[in-house]
Amino acid sequence: MLNLINVYADILDDSRNGQTNHRWINIHQMLTKRIIPCIDVDLDEDGNPAVYTGINFENLEYTGDPVEMAKQYNMAGADEFVFLDITASAAGRETMLETVSRVADEIFIPLTVGGGIRTREDIKDTLRAGADKVSINTAALETPELINNGARAFGSQCIVISVDARRRFDEQGENYFSVDGESCWFECTVKGGREGTGIDVLEWVMEAENRGAGELFINSIDADGTKDGYDIPLTSAVCDTVSTPVIASSGCGGPEDMHEVFTEAGADAGLAASIFHFGEYSIEATKEYLDERDVPIRTWDVDIAAVFSIYCIIIIDMTYNGEMFCGHIKI
Repeated sequence: MLNLINVYADILDDSRNGQTNHRWINIHQMLTKRIIPCIDVDLDEDGNPAVYTGINFENLEYTGDPVEMAKQYNMAGADEFVFLDITASAAGRETMLETVSRVADEIFIPLTVGGGIRTREDIKDTLRAGADKVSINTAALETPELINNGARAFGSQCIVISVDARRRFDEQGENYFSVDGESCWFECTVKGGREGTGIDVLEWVMEAENRGAGELFINSIDADGTKDGYDIPLTSAVCDTVSTPVIASSGCGGPEDMHEVFTEAGADAGLAASIFHFGEYSIEATKEYLDERDVPIRTWDVDIAAVFSIYCIIIIDMTYNGEMFCGHIKI
């Protein structure tokens, strides 16, 4: 425990000096592969937060209550949990912080929250609501300095850059790959995949890493909701380009797809939604499948992890840059 405290203190010292500590993040978090369920949250017709699931970022169907689903995944042995407010950026509204706080109260695993985060104050408010990390997409592309500012203020470990990528089969890109016998490049999109940017994904992830991003969340619009497997060419390209940990997202149809993205693409974590939401596979069964094939996964008992998480929250509540800030470190 003392070693954990000392390491965290070193990270805070580095971030105060404008430095980031990628070595600690890579070694500490990447000892095992992580299994991460994700919920896409929107407001229902009555204005209440609800979870939705769709295909290619469209045709969304009601799936459940975000707080109840978070509680279930916490008890099911998920390594982390992702809460995405999927219309906040496009609608120009703030993230559902009250719901984030309720979710944070129910889980004892790292919580990443994305959607509608545009400023340093938004990052601070989201972390104070109970998030351990924030996922930023549109605002980071529009104002890249937000990555630097967030990493300096709160540490790189809190800053996740989300990339909603789509394939383009034209001559406007910078980095090309052969996909199904055709040459394509990967374009960054914004506002939930609704708008293209003309920015090459590989150029952007290198810039994000250099600016201090602690993790990269790679979504494939082409694979989203299809259950045909992760976009291996996209994920491999990103993993080969950066040293920052990469979360693979979109397209998971079962444990075999996670095995593929870990062993063939080199992803550090696999995110899935519908296969877990609708009970097609459990997190336990997924981990057993991976463990049987020698993929290192986390097998901590949920109750032990919960106690350890609470202890860590208590010890790192401190004054930071003149402001009271309570961080959640949950291993």
